[in-house]
Amino acid sequence: MGQSLLTGPFPRIEGELHCGQVAAEELARRFGTPLYVYNLASIRGRVALFRSAFAEVDHLLAYSVKANGNLMLLHALGTMGCGADITSGGELFRAIRAGIPAERMVFAGVGKTEGEIGYALDERIMAFNVESRSELETIDAVAGERGTRAPFGVRVNPDVLADTPHAYTRTGHADTKFGVPWAEAPELYRWARERPHLDPIGIDVHIGSQIVEPEPYVRAIDRVLSLVSALKADGIELEYLDIGGGYGISYDDRPGMDLGALARDVVPRVRAAGLKLLLEPGRSLVGEAGVLLTRVQYVKHTPTKTFVIVDGGMSELIRPSHYGGYHSVDLVADPSGRDVATVDVVGPICETGDFLALDRSMPMPDAGDLLAVRTVGAYGFAMASNYNGRLRPAEVMVDGDLVSLARRRETFEDLIRGEEEPS
Repeated sequence: MGQSLLTGPFPRIEGELHCGQVAAEELARRFGTPLYVYNLASIRGRVALFRSAFAEVDHLLAYSVKANGNLMLLHALGTMGCGADITSGGELFRAIRAGIPAERMVFAGVGKTEGEIGYALDERIMAFNVESRSELETIDAVAGERGTRAPFGVRVNPDVLADTPHAYTRTGHADTKFGVPWAEAPELYRWARERPHLDPIGIDVHIGSQIVEPEPYVRAIDRVLSLVSALKADGIELEYLDIGGGYGISYDDRPGMDLGALARDVVPRVRAAGLKLLLEPGRSLVGEAGVLLTRVQYVKHTPTKTFVIVDGGMSELIRPSHYGGYHSVDLVADPSGRDVATVDVVGPICETGDFLALDRSMPMPDAGDLLAVRTVGAYGFAMASNYNGRLRPAEVMVDGDLVSLARRRETFEDLIRGEEEPS
């Protein structure tokens, strides 16, 4: 097939972009565009990297389902031994349907309903990560109605401000909605110890997303472990420390988190405390393993701009508009010999904010060309919508030369499913 010109899950082979051993253009012709494509071999490699880095401590990789909840993907991760970090009853349903054992699941989120709590108790999940006193009181009541004990860890807010790319992704400081304030956490554990339907077994901390240095994790963990020691002295012995997720990946030329460096700081601390380690990677496992293939419809020149108008936009990938997220955009065909131009890559949605890339220097595309938007395996399809009456795209899984349809493209009938039609 020729010599690979780039490494990674989407190399160029004889100039043309591939997913594993399969040409991207072939996938687009077969399944249409816009199209999400995932490289399973890349995901498998990321899981192995985590396993190797944290091998010297008992640990669980609880995959963050919110990043990408495709059933085929969840099933694959479950067969690799991963658990699930869930944030809703719907994600619990997905993870169970995909075959991930409930005893490998932790339930996060600030707004768990009584129905969701009951569902999780009935399925016997590993633990709830509790975000407030009132939530724990509700869990206690629901567990009491069922005559069972609810295992939980308190998500403490260590008031650690991590440097992340966007204010929305900083979750470990005092002004966010997440976690129990530091000063309140010890008393919450003491109160729970006296309740017959609560079982305090862990402690949780999550400080943000796209963190690329170990230092904020170390600060948060050291603070949390001081609380673990104080609770142990008070007769409350915990079993696990959940350090959340947020391990940064590379969207451009800047490196992501060095997992080996993180493990060198984290593992000795957790082992010394005698705790099991829970990690909640989401983006870090699947982000770089995905591309969005989108076809150029028109090229529009104005006195000040050149717009490359494609068939995928903010309804398929909202991160550029919502977070100011950067995604590299590549021409799928061999770019050799193309003139380089500065363009805006925009979608068909009736919003000025509908763009995939602004003022981007790239080989100049023509109408009909296929583009690949990289690093969309996380928070791509998961945040897709039907805005403007758009049909959500198909998803395809590639493993070497094996291609599987993971989700069919929606139809117009799907748009009105569940609605009552006027008579």
